[in-house]
Amino acid sequence: MAGNPDEQDERGLGDQMIRFHSYLHGGTSSLLSTLPTLIVFPVYKTIFRQQIHNASVHRAVGQLLKEGPVKLYRGVAPPLLMKTLSGTLLFGLQDTLLHQLSLSSQQAISSCALPALAGFGAGLVEAVVFTPFERVQNVLQNGQNDRCLPTLKSVLVRLNAQRPALGYYRALLPITARNALGSSLYFGLKGPVRAVVEAQGLSPVVSSFISGTLTSMATSLTLYPLSVLVANMQAQVGGEVKGVMASWRMLWESRQRSVALLYRGGSLVILRSCITWGITTAIYDRQQKRSG
Repeated sequence: MAGNPDEQDERGLGDQMIRFHSYLHGGTSSLLSTLPTLIVFPVYKTIFRQQIHNASVHRAVGQLLKEGPVKLYRGVAPPLLMKTLSGTLLFGLQDTLLHQLSLSSQQAISSCALPALAGFGAGLVEAVVFTPFERVQNVLQNGQNDRCLPTLKSVLVRLNAQRPALGYYRALLPITARNALGSSLYFGLKGPVRAVVEAQGLSPVVSSFISGTLTSMATSLTLYPLSVLVANMQAQVGGEVKGVMASWRMLWESRQRSVALLYRGGSLVILRSCITWGITTAIYDRQQKRSG
């Protein structure tokens, strides 16, 4: 027997509001967790210099001090904007996909795997939407571009003149792999990890923070080489263009075939990521719980 049309409309409207809250809460939690970026951005630039130039912390800091305080925050706008918008899309789209998968899978897929599968799909979309932001950010942060591309406008004009695969969408393939796998791991692990932590008697907020921290640590540690590859592929504009495999071989050779050198700067990245995603997860879970 068919349900009451008014009840179905109300239920559909309620579902839409829940999905909207996921987008809103994702953006809010990401914005609040990103504000410390303004304080620790010099650390972020130090990491970037290590990834690009295979430099020690001492040498990377020396480069930044030599360039002066005016250029220290060059490139800070794209990551702030990208993080907020990315959180909005990632959390909202993952929740939307999870809802659709839950309705359509009909037990063909284990319910435990659905959050990871939805996260994978959200990560794919995130990569397509935000690769241009990351491209601009990496060009701005490369000190070798200061003379020929001194402003954000000059970077945008230069990238507009390139075809997408060489301009805004340079390194799309490794970014897609990193984001899709990272989102899948994050959404697949954070729930079970939070449940284990909560079982130890900790508060929900603390459990969410620890869950986000541990999940981010595992994800960042696993996928860090892809981030190094992306940074090296995107830092330059023009010149000889190499494909993903050729760029990887060149990166591997430049690191003297050493995993330790490949992970140079990784400890700072992982620490920053743990703090950021711990805060994001705690705020998001609390907002979701309060909204019902």
